[in-house]
Amino acid sequence: MQEYRSLALIVLAIFVVTLLGAYFSPTFEVQKGYLELFILFGAILFIVSTLAIFATLGFSSFALYMAVFLAAVIALFGILGAVIVTLLTYISWGSIFAMEVLLYDAGALSAKEWFTNRYTFKDFKAEYYAFYPLLGCIYLLLEIIPNFFKRESVIDFSPSRVLKEMEEILD
Repeated sequence: MQEYRSLALIVLAIFVVTLLGAYFSPTFEVQKGYLELFILFGAILFIVSTLAIFATLGFSSFALYMAVFLAAVIALFGILGAVIVTLLTYISWGSIFAMEVLLYDAGALSAKEWFTNRYTFKDFKAEYYAFYPLLGCIYLLLEIIPNFFKRESVIDFSPSRVLKEMEEILD
């Protein structure tokens, strides 16, 4: 609980400093900039909170909530809004799933616990195939590109090896 208290204090401090900047601004333009920054921080906090909920609940538990949420989005913004929400959800949850797969392949025990606490092999396999394109994208973004610029060796990643290991672990 202690780590959450310090995180909450940091978030609160960011909002307070931004509002103080808006209050003590010499001109309206600067004040408007601080208020826009305050709203942007709020939006980022919402997105990070949503991703934390995705990671905590897991995708299968989130499916009912997502169906209700999509119905509300369709009612408010139409089909285009629902497509955008679906795409952003796919990218956000797929990125979390792909990063956990990469961490598991690198030998992180926390990733192994994450999968064993949330998945059966059938569920893992379904998400593995659904997010397979993101596995390659995340591997490219987190491993290949940074190591290319640092001129370090790239860690070998084999999605099929992970699938076989998960079959042993999750069944």
